[in-house]
Amino acid sequence: MKDRVSPEEWQTRVDLAACYRLVADFGWSDLIFTHITARVPGTEDQFLINPYGMMFDEITASSLVKIDTHGNKLEDSPFPVNPAGFIIHSAIHAVRHDAQCVLHVHSVNGVAVSAQKGGVLPISQQSIFVLSSLAYHGYEGVALNEEEKPRLVADLGDKNYLMLRNHGLLTLGKTIADAFVNMYIFEAACMIQVRAQAGGELVQIPSQIISGAQEQVKTVTKSQGGMLAWPGLLRRLDRIDPSYRT
Repeated sequence: MKDRVSPEEWQTRVDLAACYRLVADFGWSDLIFTHITARVPGTEDQFLINPYGMMFDEITASSLVKIDTHGNKLEDSPFPVNPAGFIIHSAIHAVRHDAQCVLHVHSVNGVAVSAQKGGVLPISQQSIFVLSSLAYHGYEGVALNEEEKPRLVADLGDKNYLMLRNHGLLTLGKTIADAFVNMYIFEAACMIQVRAQAGGELVQIPSQIISGAQEQVKTVTKSQGGMLAWPGLLRRLDRIDPSYRT
């Protein structure tokens, strides 16, 4: 595959395959039933997605499937694409051209908090980063209905974190690295919340601190976003199994 695509697409494939492996490594995957998509560089209507049937820790740069905005395959692959899984992603990619990557998981902690009426609570440092750019979308059943798309994107607006009620978590990123690090923070906030709720009375963070969280993120990451952590995450994967690069 490497010799059949542009260098830019190949790099996107490597990064997206790495993202799938990392989601598996961190324990957020739900067998084969969630998706991470990335826009093919230089295009508005071509995306890369997982081959439906492969576990996330099996995915490689070459095995990723190129699709259009309707989830149709644009190249041969022995694996199908789950069209239902692309309903959410296609809706977001169509309106959020600032996002290269859309990452969706059914992590246990994330689903648990998505079922709580109060949603994400301002009780941790991780939570303030999420709350500074968080939207919610009500559950409408398994994502099979095209008519849900306008409601989904209206709820999302310009936010980069989306809690799908009774369903899971979703993040957007200008890069694949940004989407992954956003999900790391999102899942951590949910994990901390579930554990904290098992104890005593919770201490909540003042709203004025949350309002300045985005600027704090830029300071902490030196305005590089997820790219600051990404090389280290790739080194982690390379120590485990570098086959995602093939």
